[in-house]
Amino acid sequence: MAAGIIRYWAAAKAAAGVAEEPYTAENLAQALEAARERHPGELVRVLQRCSFLVDGDPVGTRGHETVRLAEGGTVEVLPPFAGG
Repeated sequence: MAAGIIRYWAAAKAAAGVAEEPYTAENLAQALEAARERHPGELVRVLQRCSFLVDGDPVGTRGHETVRLAEGGTVEVLPPFAGG
């Protein structure tokens, strides 16, 4: 298991009620499932439309279970932005 930080932006930040929080997970799927459990409700819906950066690299269409997380890493949660 790796430990790092999840950073929420814009609507994801509002839905989570925090700007960032720690994760302990092997992959992105596990980290996001734990976030859904901590923040049921609006964040669950917002995450369905988000894109993700892991240590600065876009996840794109890769399966979240295939995206390994590094010790001390960062997951950025980016909801769709108007006009962008």
